Parts: sequence; structure tokens; C-alpha cells
Amino acid sequence: MRQLYIYLIVITSFGLSAQEKPNFVFLFSDDQTFESIRAHGFDEVYTPNLDRLVNNGTSFTHAYNMGGWSGAICVASRAMIISGSYIWNAQEKSEKWAKGDAKAVDQTWAKLLEKQGYDTYMTGKWHVEAPATAVFNDARHVRPGMPGDKRGELHAAIKRWKKESGDMKNWNDYMPVGYGRPTGPEDTEWSPADTLQGGFWEGGKHWSEVVRDDALSFIEIAKQKDNPFFMYLAFSATHDPRQAPQRFLDMYPLENIKVPENFMPEYPWKDDMGNHPGLRDEALAPFPRTEYAVKVHRQEYYALLSHMDEQIGKILDALEESGKMENTYIFFGADHGISVGHHGLIGKQSMFDHSVRIPMMVVGPGIPKGKVLGQDVYLQDIMATTLELADVDKPDHVQFHSFMDIVNGERENSHYSGIYGAYENVQRMIRKDGFKLLVYPKIEKVLLFDMEEDPNEMNDLADRPEYIKKVETLFTDLLELQKTMDDKLSLQAIYVKTLNKS
Repeated sequence: MRQLYIYLIVITSFGLSAQEKPNFVFLFSDDQTFESIRAHGFDEVYTPNLDRLVNNGTSFTHAYNMGGWSGAICVASRAMIISGSYIWNAQEKSEKWAKGDAKAVDQTWAKLLEKQGYDTYMTGKWHVEAPATAVFNDARHVRPGMPGDKRGELHAAIKRWKKESGDMKNWNDYMPVGYGRPTGPEDTEWSPADTLQGGFWEGGKHWSEVVRDDALSFIEIAKQKDNPFFMYLAFSATHDPRQAPQRFLDMYPLENIKVPENFMPEYPWKDDMGNHPGLRDEALAPFPRTEYAVKVHRQEYYALLSHMDEQIGKILDALEESGKMENTYIFFGADHGISVGHHGLIGKQSMFDHSVRIPMMVVGPGIPKGKVLGQDVYLQDIMATTLELADVDKPDHVQFHSFMDIVNGERENSHYSGIYGAYENVQRMIRKDGFKLLVYPKIEKVLLFDMEEDPNEMNDLADRPEYIKKVETLFTDLLELQKTMDDKLSLQAIYVKTLNKS
């Protein structure tokens, strides 16, 4: 009895011992928008294993990424999740990592868990300035933002276009064929299933399969140990080049692919919001957009998604067979979304929901099954949530919040007064109380959408007299959010001009 009493005192005073701490598996996809999971009602795709996570855990329908400071949105998203810092502070952290600041590296997600006795594992896409081998105990097949394959051809074409023509209509004269750049049915030089095309095919094996095999190896290692583990399993899917075995492409006949309701040949403010052909993502399809090109992009996107889903299923099977599942939390999230045809856009460099909103689920001990939550959260809240579950005091530099209180029903509202979004200095956004306000500073353009009545963001309400007060309120809230985010871009002049115009 005396020994039990002493043990309880130790637990109360010092928290969980290393052996009692839960395990964490983070399944991380790339360029995956929230409209991509069948169990959430998107019946255009087949995702039995992501559905499995939905049915066995809790899902967030309104999870977001804040945006990015360059066209590579994934860099900002990943810097935020491993640092726990809001976007502009994460940019400063990223610069410190690039300079080899050991203290900044020591504050990353995996290092915080390692100090608590965790074995940490990583495989797949990294795209972070801090070296993965310095952050994790075991890092394998550390990938860059995307493979080389035919990017050289595309970049050379963009360079020629910038030099020789400023006319968007002429981009099609420069656009290379293939590599997901369809101009019409006669374009047969590109096959996503051709393993000789390079890209995600490496020695005949797909990058998603490499992540799977590394994950299975990690699980085998963890089975032999008592230490808690953290696995960061980062797929490059569903990023282009969207390559997958033929049987997955066959699941999605082109004639069955739907064009998004908000499809348009060209978004009217694409140049002023930074989405011109000089941006690599947007150079992947003709200008003006064609329905054929969008269908091909979406066909390849769905095929790659289903291929990744199959690999996730094998990882889940291995975890269940490992004997570790009773004390393991599985998190799924994407670094950001993707447009693939919405609003005449192809990439993710916008503040529309298709590009900032992601699928996100958690499965684990005590997590309600089949629960769907609508509170606003960020992808990067996953990091803070694992710290709470591991009984780790959240450091001051971690600005995101654990969502366990929301999952457990202890909190009804979001931790955030509004969802903030930013892309370079050409876009700002606030999403709050069912509305979204977009600002394009370069042209002093303000847009307002009623997200409940108009989820596809097709009807701008900003200039309607009955919404003047809503624009003013949201713009004021956005200015306050900028302070919270240490956002140095001044929108004051646009704010004043907008109010005076009204």
C-alpha cells in the first residue's frame, strides 16, 4: 500500500511515465482539399481507408491552413506544424533553421516529444528548412517539394513566356504537353501510369508505396520496444505529377468526371492575386481553362488519392496487428487544399475554401467514433493536441491550440475568434460567423461571401448595400487578427477606402 501511495504521488507530481505515454501516428497528405472523402459525402471518390478513419474516430469538417509566404504553400504549412507557430512567426523560425540555429531546431515538434522519451520516425515529403535527420531519430526517404521529372521543361517554358510575351492568351503557345498539362484528347505523350516517366515513379515503385513500406518497417521496430513512438508519415500524394497505377485511373472514367459548379475559364483577378501562368501550379493547364483539361486533372487527382488510400489501409492494418493500437492516436490531415478547376484555378495559392480547407480526423483511445465536429480548427492544432495527450507543458512558442476539449465535448466554440488566411502580400482573408471576407491589396479589391448560402463562393456580396455593415465588421476583425498574427502588411488605407465607398 505504501508503494502504491508513493507511485500515485509520483504520477500526480510528474505526469505520465514514458511507458504510459500514448503513441502518435501522423498521416500527412499533400494538396488534398476537404472535398475528397467519400464518408463525408463526396461520392465522386473511393476512399475506403480514409472512410475507416472517419467511422472509427472524430472528424473536423472545418479545418484550415493559414496560407503561405510563397507559391510553395506546403513550406509554410509544414513549418507551422513542426514549430507550432503562426504563419509569420513560422517564417522567422524557418529562416533560423536555414541558418543552422540548433536552438530553433530543438524546439520542433518531434524534439519536444523526444525529450519526453519518444522514439521519433519520419518518412516522405519534408520540405522544411530544418534537416529531417536532425529533427527525428530515424528519417528515411526524405523527399523535396516534388520530384524533378519534367519540371525543367515547364520552368523553361515559363521563362520564355515571361521574356517574350506578357499576354496571358499566348501562354498556350509555350505550354509543354504531358505532365498533367492536357490540351486535348490528341495529347497522348503523358501517361500517369507509365513508370518510365519518372516523377513519383522511382525504379518502378511509387513514392506512396515507399512511405507505406517505411511505415511498416517503423511499426516492426516499435513492436520490439517499450518506448512511446511518434511517426510522421508524409505522402507526396495528391500533389502533381498526379501519377498512379492504371487500375486506379480505370476507377475514374473521364466521361464520369464532373466539372466543379464554380468552374470558369478564367478567374477575373488571377493576375492581381498572384495566380498568373508564371506561377507553376497555374501553368499546368491552358488559358482560358477548358473543361477537358479540368476533367483530366481531376481524374488523375482522384486516382492518386485512391492509390494513397490503399497504402494508408495497409499501414492501419499493420498498426492493428502490432498490439499497440490500444494506446495509439492516429491523426490524418493535409498540408492545404487544391483547386483543380474551381474558380478557373488549378493550384492552391488562394483563400477560397477549396485551397485552405482540408480533411482532418483523429482516432484513438477515448475518441468518439463517427463523430463529426464543425468548430473552426487549424491543421497545426494537431501538434498542440499531441503535446497535451503526452502530458507535455505547451511551450510559449507554440501558438496553436489542442482540440481535445472540443473532441471531449468540454468546449462548444472554436479556440479562434476567426480563421485567418494570407498569401504573400497579395491576399488576406477572414472567415467568421458563416461569412468570408477576401482582400486583394494590389487592386484594393474586397469580396464578401455567405459561406452557408454560397459554399462555392460564387456570389460576391461586398457591394450590396444590405451587407455594408458585415463588410465593415469583418474588415475590422481582420485588422485585429493581423495584430495577433504579427502580420506587417497594412490594410488600413483599403479599409478606409472601403468604408468611404459604402
